[in-house]
Amino acid sequence: MKIGISVTSSHKVDDPREGARYMIERAKASREAGLDTLFVGDHHVTPYPYYQNNVILARMLAEWGDKPFGALYLLPLWHPVTLAEQIGTLASLASGPFIMQCGLGDERQGKAMGIDMSKRVGMFVASINTMRALWRGEAVDEDRYWNISQARISPVPSEPVDIWIGSVADKAVERTARIGEAWLASPGLTPAQAGEAIIRYKQYCAEYKRTPTATAIRRDIYVGATSEEAKQVVEPYISGGYRGISEDALMYGSPEDVAEQIKVLEGQGYTDIIVRNLSADHGQCLNTIHRLAEVKAHLS
Repeated sequence: MKIGISVTSSHKVDDPREGARYMIERAKASREAGLDTLFVGDHHVTPYPYYQNNVILARMLAEWGDKPFGALYLLPLWHPVTLAEQIGTLASLASGPFIMQCGLGDERQGKAMGIDMSKRVGMFVASINTMRALWRGEAVDEDRYWNISQARISPVPSEPVDIWIGSVADKAVERTARIGEAWLASPGLTPAQAGEAIIRYKQYCAEYKRTPTATAIRRDIYVGATSEEAKQVVEPYISGGYRGISEDALMYGSPEDVAEQIKVLEGQGYTDIIVRNLSADHGQCLNTIHRLAEVKAHLS
């Protein structure tokens, strides 16, 4: 089981430089802990500091090194030529392969950016097809959504970009199996729901005769020095209705506890767990990342 991290991009700080420092330090801690993949998220038109993925990721790579890395993109909110160029440049900064996580985005962000989100599914599929062709070095036309005519980009990635699609609804999971290299399961799935969802995804993969490169799941996590300490830290977040996620879908405890929880997901067939810090405290986040080295040791 590989353990990757999606470093939190939202930081309610007075000085924006402080939030950027948090992300850079967490990338360094993730490398020191021996984590397998590094990601950042995607969100727009926020009233609080949210560090935009391509820019901050480029800086974080200086701390991360050459293991696989990438970012989440809400594809209907991006022009595919611009994004293909940005990813082509990011992929040139390190030898580790680039992984593009992607999703649809929501109505609020689309409306604020002047995008008709009623067309978002079509835009999503067209964006993936357009970017794949651009990364192959082809001249591309796309006349339904962006009026693209004979576009080319350079640099192109030195190796294929793996596309992980986040999906929950049955129709979306089917589409993921049909057009994506891998699936990224929702952090809100309880262990029982995660087990049911991966069976459904693998059935669709078999239907389309596709072998996924990864079956990944997101988890919000806190690794404490002890089980008791972890419970004390997490309790206020649970009491506050943390992100609307069921307590059963959260992952917390001692390194041994967390390793056992990960083994459940591994037994269900997941190949990767992508963790996101549950705590808002930077020191606690760094401690969790460093303790993931102990978690990995328990898994080996």
